[in-house]
Amino acid sequence: MTADTVPVARPPRRRHDAPAWQERTGPVGQGLKGLTLVVVCALILVPLYSIILTSFSTQAAINEAGGLVTVPGELTIEAYRQIFTNQLVTHSLLVSLAITVIGTTLSMLVSTLCAYGLSRHGSFGHRGILIFLVVTMFFSGGLIPSFLVVTALGGYGQYWTMILPSAVSVFNILVMRGFFSSTAPELLDAARMDGAGEWRILRSIVLPTSRPVLAVITLFYAVGYWNSFFNALLYLPDNGKWPLQVILYLYTLQGASMPGSGVTGTGQYAGHQQIATLSLQMAVVTLTLIPILVAYPFVQRHFTKGMLVGAIKG
Repeated sequence: MTADTVPVARPPRRRHDAPAWQERTGPVGQGLKGLTLVVVCALILVPLYSIILTSFSTQAAINEAGGLVTVPGELTIEAYRQIFTNQLVTHSLLVSLAITVIGTTLSMLVSTLCAYGLSRHGSFGHRGILIFLVVTMFFSGGLIPSFLVVTALGGYGQYWTMILPSAVSVFNILVMRGFFSSTAPELLDAARMDGAGEWRILRSIVLPTSRPVLAVITLFYAVGYWNSFFNALLYLPDNGKWPLQVILYLYTLQGASMPGSGVTGTGQYAGHQQIATLSLQMAVVTLTLIPILVAYPFVQRHFTKGMLVGAIKG
């Protein structure tokens, strides 16, 4: 055996050469990770706990706590009873739910079709439409031209102004387009050889293998519609058409009295129990949080399932 044929032993890979996420951490590192996780969870859960507890607290308990309640005291449901007996608040809750459902459905339909068309290279007007969409991300007419266009189309005082002006997000379309473009060409070619058209390919191949991005974008649109209030302030002068977020904005942040409630800054009496203004405000905040907290676990299930499908796609 010559010197040229003698195998050269490679030096062992040093630990710091491994990627950061593959390195093993010692007890100190594990402790820091656990402490960081506990702190982050506390920063999220403690304010949420305090808001919900305050919404169920009486004026005496709030006065004793000096503001938001952290230790349970005297509890009551009078704040929620006052809200749900207020026709304006219950109507605004239904308006918010309807806007969120209809708006999210419309936005996902338009965004999915647009993203799929732009993901197919060689489609009609592919490059020009893509450039036009990207330009709109950086340049817009501004608030006043948008208001003039919407009012000229008869949208002032109409519910559709809460949906159509913000129905499409170019950023979301680009994200979906990138995901659709990563679909394995072999799957598409095989489907076309079997006689499948573009609608069948989209429905049976692209959408099932793109569940992660669909779940994320759906959640983005839903949260955006649920939290929207600025368009309502611009285009809906009638408080009978306001969504719940406008009630929250005016009553909680601006300190105005809840429309139709008769609640003053010192609270009011309902039967033999005093309702605190802060308790009512936190009850409204809680109502705005509940739908997202309820919907997110179901979307999270699709996140996990979709990631497994997307991981082997292509």
